[in-house]
Amino acid sequence: MKIPLLPAFMRGLTVGGLLALPAMAAAQESTLRIVIPADIRSTDPGVNRDANTDYVISNILEGLVGYRDDASIGPMLAESWDVSEDEKTYSFHLRPGLTFHNGDPVTSADVAWNWDRYMDPETTWRCYPEYDGSKGLKVEAVETPDDMTVVFRLNQPNSLFLASLSRTDCGQTGIYSPKSVGEDGNWIKPIGTGPFMLEEHEHSQYVQLARFPDYSARSEEMSGLVGDKTPLVDHVRFVVVPDASAAKAGLQSGDIDVLSDIELQHIEDLKADPAIKLDLARSFGIVNFLLQTTDPLIGDVRIREAIQLSLDVPTIVDAVTASEGEPSRSVVPVGSPFYSEVMARPYERDIARASELAEEAGYNGEPLTITATRAYPQLFDMAVLAQAMMAEAGFNVQVEVLDWPTLQDRYNSGNFQMMSFTYSARLDPALSYDMMSGDKAEQPRKVWDNPEQRDLLTQSVAVSDPAKRQELFNRIETLFQQEIPMIPLYSGVRVGAMRSNIDGYKSWALGSPRAWGVSKTE
Repeated sequence: MKIPLLPAFMRGLTVGGLLALPAMAAAQESTLRIVIPADIRSTDPGVNRDANTDYVISNILEGLVGYRDDASIGPMLAESWDVSEDEKTYSFHLRPGLTFHNGDPVTSADVAWNWDRYMDPETTWRCYPEYDGSKGLKVEAVETPDDMTVVFRLNQPNSLFLASLSRTDCGQTGIYSPKSVGEDGNWIKPIGTGPFMLEEHEHSQYVQLARFPDYSARSEEMSGLVGDKTPLVDHVRFVVVPDASAAKAGLQSGDIDVLSDIELQHIEDLKADPAIKLDLARSFGIVNFLLQTTDPLIGDVRIREAIQLSLDVPTIVDAVTASEGEPSRSVVPVGSPFYSEVMARPYERDIARASELAEEAGYNGEPLTITATRAYPQLFDMAVLAQAMMAEAGFNVQVEVLDWPTLQDRYNSGNFQMMSFTYSARLDPALSYDMMSGDKAEQPRKVWDNPEQRDLLTQSVAVSDPAKRQELFNRIETLFQQEIPMIPLYSGVRVGAMRSNIDGYKSWALGSPRAWGVSKTE
């Protein structure tokens, strides 16, 4: 196995000497050092990417719109936008005075050029299928009536149009200069509008950005990936540190300034360190138990309800999140603007009723298996806790432990009874419900197959009025809580850690490290 080259400050360390990190040479200019666990895959937004790539790109490029902290959509390069009465035409008005990192002005023609490249199949943009008609929505035309206006014409109304433009895995549909691409069509580097510019990439070591001195900031308060993104440090260095314990040691020794997402088991130790500050934010991921509704045993809704009633969910959540998590029974995250009273109904434990339901369903001690993994400690721990709690209601439960790739294979094939699982963040309720529902014959990984729900979900995408969408989501949630195809436990927790001389760094739902608005006192 090839071992990746470690960052300079980690070389020569022994297992017993992680805390004895050599001091990095002091820079003449301020440099904010942020850990990423792996190198970026490329700098071409939304193309050859992973989460670390998205993190770095979000500091370089900006889109017309972007996500706020609460997953609502806010303006970024667009000053504003208008939507036609039939909801099929979006007219974006660009902010005046915008320039790319090379000094060229940003015009509507640049936006149209970007869109043409994104929608060229040879670009292999991740979000191409969201707009080519294969999922219903098709952008039929992009027009530039003047230098400051760009018009998107859709084939049908779609409430996810702006949300998909904002997705980080789409590279935020970031707008970059056509000079980012060579005359041969090959990608060179991102020449964007963001607060930082790409400066240096030492593969498997670090990615360094430099402050964009002519950055044009918005006046609104920073929120998510929009608002005021003024850069306050001269350089940002994303340091590749694959090992979480080594990253923590680097933070405590002063060789690292920010860890954007620390391991929960490190919270208490870092809380006790006076040189470290912590900042917590609710994530939009969902940690849960999946229930296989086609299984001969769990296919009976009375068994699924009995399992749910046997669990002390608040106790499980406290145990696996170091008391930082908030229990929730909905797949819609707590931080969503659509999180309603219907979704916020608390869990109630009732062992007597659980035993009654199991008896009514004819349960007679048959083995019930919870599939879990140690790759994510909380998934194993919550399975063991559930095993003990379900035993109180008379269930004969065993825990099956698999490595993460094998568990993923079992999930994708639907080959499980009950599974400890985690879904990554979805920033619109339609996407949250879609990730776990569908035709199980076509997609075995889907845990909820209800035609009425699918019809309601389709309606929720075809309308943009928030009140109408909320009504549809509440109806879906009511069905979900009646049928219990899975048992959500909590929305994920993101905990950022930083040195005490770092000001302005904030964690947020997506967990991506935002270097703008952050200052450092040497």
